[in-house]
Amino acid sequence: MNLVTLENFRCFRERQQARLAPLTLLVGENSTGKTSFLALIRALWDAAHQGAPDFKEAPYDLGSFDEIAHYRGGRTGRPHEFTAGFEVAASRRRKAVESNGSFPRFEVTFGRKGTAPAPIRWLFGRENVEITSRVAADGSLETRYRTPRGEWSRQAPAELGARLLANRSFFLSDVLYFPLIKSSDLSDDLKPVGSSPKVTDDDRGRLELLLFDFRFSFLPGEKPFASAPVRSKPRRTYDPSRPSRDPEGETIPMYLSMAFFEDKKSWGGMKKALEKFGQAAGLFDEIAVKPLGKRGSEPFQMHVRKFGGGAKGPMRNLIDVGYGVSQVLPVITELLRDDETPMFLLQQPEVHLHPSAQAALGSLFCQIAGNRRQLVVETHSDHLLDRVRMDVRDGNGKLKPDDVSILFFERGNLDVRIHSIRLDEEGNVRDAPRSYRRFFMEETKRSLGL
Repeated sequence: MNLVTLENFRCFRERQQARLAPLTLLVGENSTGKTSFLALIRALWDAAHQGAPDFKEAPYDLGSFDEIAHYRGGRTGRPHEFTAGFEVAASRRRKAVESNGSFPRFEVTFGRKGTAPAPIRWLFGRENVEITSRVAADGSLETRYRTPRGEWSRQAPAELGARLLANRSFFLSDVLYFPLIKSSDLSDDLKPVGSSPKVTDDDRGRLELLLFDFRFSFLPGEKPFASAPVRSKPRRTYDPSRPSRDPEGETIPMYLSMAFFEDKKSWGGMKKALEKFGQAAGLFDEIAVKPLGKRGSEPFQMHVRKFGGGAKGPMRNLIDVGYGVSQVLPVITELLRDDETPMFLLQQPEVHLHPSAQAALGSLFCQIAGNRRQLVVETHSDHLLDRVRMDVRDGNGKLKPDDVSILFFERGNLDVRIHSIRLDEEGNVRDAPRSYRRFFMEETKRSLGL
C-alpha cells in the first residue's frame, strides 16, 4: 500500500490521506487513533480480498458500527456511512508500462447491517478509468463504468447484493467482469449515462485492464500479520503443538522447536539471526531450544545466555531473564521467518525494552523493510525513531529517505489529523507541523532539565 484514505472513521472525521512506505512509523499521543489506523489497514485488505472484514478480529476490537463511525456528540448525530481506501504500486509485471505515475486504487464505503459495519459501495480506479458499485436500500446493485470517453451503468437484481457480500470471486466475475465481455449479445448490457456514447471494445479493454490489476496484482495474497501490544508470558516448559500465527506470539516457541527438530538448516539460520539481534540489543548472546526428551513430540524449554568478561555465562530459562526478552522474541521471530509475510502491523514492539534495545529494533526494521516487505509500526519510542533516522542518513540498511514515512497523529478538539512526514538525506524530518517539532522539543528540554 502506498496511500490510505479515510473519512468518518473513529476519531477521523474529515477526509484525509496518509502516505505509507516500506517502513511507516506511527507516532503521537495516546488515544489519537494509531491502533485504529492499523486495524483499518487490515480491514481494507479483507475488504479487497474476501468481502466484509471483521472489525473485532484479534488483536483489534473496534466494536460495532456505532463505535466505528465518527461521532462528535450533541446534535450533530452519527454518520450513516464511513469510507476508507488505499492505493498501491503496480505489479512488477506491469511496471514497465507504468510511465504516467498512476496507481490502482480501491475504496469501500461501509453502512450499518444490524449492529455491524457492512460494505455498501466499492470503487476500483486508475487515473481516469473507474468502476463503482453500490448496494441500494432494496438490495439491488448498480455498477457504473467510466473511461475518458464516457460513463455507463448496469443494474443488477436484488439477490446479487447479498451474494456478493459473501463471495469476492463472484463479485469480480459476475458483477464486474461479465458485462465487459466483448460479445454482440451484450452490446446493450451497459447503458450510457447522460450524453455518453455507446460503449466500445476499447472502453471495455480499459476496464478489463483495471480489473486485471485488481484481481492479480493489487495486493499480496497473504493477509497482513498483526502483532498485539503485549505478547504472551513465557513458560518454564512448553508442550509441543502445531504452531499457527497469533497476535500474542503464543506459538513462537513451538515454531522454533519444530525448526530445531525438523529443519536444522532453517533453525541454524534463525538462531544466527536471533543472536545477531540479541547481541546488538544487549539482550542475549545465545539462544537455544533445550529438549526434555529425545523427540520433538516431548516437552522442551527455551534458554538464553549472556556472555561477560570473555566468558560464557550460564544458560537461563526464558522465564528467568528480563521480561523484555520474551516480549520482543515473538516480534523479531515473525520478522525473520523463512515464510515471508508481505506486510506487518506492529503495536509498540519496544514494550519492556531498555533504550539501546529499542534503538536496535529501529535498525532491524531498516534491514527488514523493502520492496517485498512492508512494516507499519506504532511506537512511543524516540530511541527507535532516532535510530531509523540515523540509519537512513548513514546508509545502514537498504532504505532511502523516501522509503520511510512518519505519520504524526495530532488531536484537535474532537478530531484527529494525520500528518505525513518525510526524511531528507541527512535524516532530518521534512513537512513536519509545528506541533510535531514542539512535542519533541518539549520532551528534549524536559530530559535536559531546562
